[in-house]
Amino acid sequence: MRKPFIAANWKMNTDMASAVELAGGVAKEIAGIENVKTAVCPPFVYLQKVAENLSHGGNLHLGAQDVYFEGNGAFTGEISCEMLKDVCVEYVITGHSERRHVIGETDELINKKTRAALDAKLLPILCIGELLEEREAGKTNAVVANQVKKGLAGFSAAEAVEITLAYEPVWAIGTGKTATSEQAQEVHAMIRSLLAEMYDQATAEAIIIQYGGSAKPANTEELMSCPDVDGLLVGGAGLKVESFSEMIKITSKLYS
Repeated sequence: MRKPFIAANWKMNTDMASAVELAGGVAKEIAGIENVKTAVCPPFVYLQKVAENLSHGGNLHLGAQDVYFEGNGAFTGEISCEMLKDVCVEYVITGHSERRHVIGETDELINKKTRAALDAKLLPILCIGELLEEREAGKTNAVVANQVKKGLAGFSAAEAVEITLAYEPVWAIGTGKTATSEQAQEVHAMIRSLLAEMYDQATAEAIIIQYGGSAKPANTEELMSCPDVDGLLVGGAGLKVESFSEMIKITSKLYS
């Protein structure tokens, strides 16, 4: 059975004090839960301070929201894999819809970032998902499949199982709208079938596929009960100790 993975993407939120308080509060609330993988992804400038407060060896791990594919050099404003590792980061998000559609990142760039992260022994969370107009045009499967293929281009089966995929329908991110459990399961099942075609069934069964898009305590049980939903990439609900820790506790009970 795949071990569920619940991660919080804090985006451009928190300050130093609230970041430390939030991470510490979640770590305390989920102490003793070992059947769920967990992570928080603060803004770059707070990673080191949060890391210092998670150094007790608990189950809450540290992730970054992005990374650049070059190791060093004249890349103003960018952050390398080694810089992230230097402050104890373990996970890194690549290809988030806001990087794709606000910043303008391409599938090719996202693939390079994912490759650089994995080569540096970071664990990528590769995001995929369709726009509202693409869903309404019946293009969801084609768009998501294309992003998966391009995102994982050049990765072997052994490498692919180290990558978490996060299906985030763009129309559900930060809007309060959530894909129904049926919609989420349908796309997740399609992705797993595609992975079996790209690699093999065993590899497809081993890869964790998270759902993201207005996930919260109220819909956690329904989403996590879907056979191909292996975790959640949480936005707004991940900014509160109570809501994020409750989602982890609900998932832990489902898998107990």
